[in-house]
Amino acid sequence: MIEDMLFQNWTGVLRTVLVGTLAYALLVLSLRISGKRTLAKLNAFDLVVTVALGSTLATILLSESVALAEGVAAFATLIGLQWIVARLSVASSGFARLVRSEPTLLMREGEVCAAALARERVTREELMTVIRNATPSDPKDVAAVILESDGSFSVIGRQGDTPGASFADAGLRP
Repeated sequence: MIEDMLFQNWTGVLRTVLVGTLAYALLVLSLRISGKRTLAKLNAFDLVVTVALGSTLATILLSESVALAEGVAAFATLIGLQWIVARLSVASSGFARLVRSEPTLLMREGEVCAAALARERVTREELMTVIRNATPSDPKDVAAVILESDGSFSVIGRQGDTPGASFADAGLRP
């Protein structure tokens, strides 16, 4: 009886190692074929796909009820959908607006854009934390703070004494 339990445990471990190695290799191959854009974190949709790929790999590794072929089909589906959405986003600005958000200006030339903060659910305290953790760290030296489409913040410093120069350098209208 103990030998049966040990044998069952070892076969489970062996299955995990073998299927895990194959699933990992197939995931890496799929990602290489699909290109760098598949794992780029340019927007919320990209993040969801990345997390879903990780979750799928974990399920393949740990769930004996999921066959390797099913896992590979799941990888292919997620990567294929990501590829289609990225292609359609490039081809159609309307589709791109549908699946991703646009960057939002939260502070301009030291002035907080209160309506933008409220719309994006960012507090003034959070905005100040972002500035303190950036260079420049003084709000008087900040030309703009932008909440990017991927949820990260960009802090753009002033360039000398020319108002709006930093905006133009960042591709924004002064």
